[in-house]
Amino acid sequence: MMAAGAALALTLWLLVPPIGVAEAGPPPIQDGEFTFLLPAGKKQCFYQSAPANASLETEYQVIGGAGLDVDFTLESPQGVLLVSEARKADGVHTVEPTEVGDYRLCFDNSFSTISEKLVFFELIFDSLQDDEEVEGWAEAVEPEEMLDVKMEDIKESIETMRTRLERSIQVLTLLRAFEARDRNLQEGNLERVNFWSAVNMAVLLLVAVLQVCTLKRFFQDKHPVPT
Repeated sequence: MMAAGAALALTLWLLVPPIGVAEAGPPPIQDGEFTFLLPAGKKQCFYQSAPANASLETEYQVIGGAGLDVDFTLESPQGVLLVSEARKADGVHTVEPTEVGDYRLCFDNSFSTISEKLVFFELIFDSLQDDEEVEGWAEAVEPEEMLDVKMEDIKESIETMRTRLERSIQVLTLLRAFEARDRNLQEGNLERVNFWSAVNMAVLLLVAVLQVCTLKRFFQDKHPVPT
């Protein structure tokens, strides 16, 4: 009888969720980065969903193409123009707090008729809802007895570590973008140097051949004077 009661209690404990623990909500919006090729004379837009009362940081950089510049605009879900920049190589913009809906990011290369651009951009979210969920989790699992190490101290250390790791990832991503831009510049300079070096060499060879031919013609035109 006791075994049956224990089995029933175990079954109820597995089926019924604990009191005070909230059900899982929608998955959080993840940060993202993207690199794309923007053709000459074209405009390309991207849409990013955002929750309410969060922080959205947008970073972009032109890492390839003549001039290393592009037009950039950022619009809210209501269609309000938040950011408008013309012919910029890079930029960092923060929207706080955000609105529920899709934000529109547009990159415009219509001013260029020949050169395409290689553009890198990154979206970073900092949602306040995540902090509230962490607070609720800490309150649910914190024991009643006093502990040597407080749960608040552990949570603060974990949050500090997470923030520093996220910032480190962002810095490394930007460094990779800078490295890609510098590499493209160096490769472009190398191609130009090789091209003009070949042109100069061809001109030198042509001048040398013309000089030899001219000297030969001078000696061939001289006839002996009849006596």
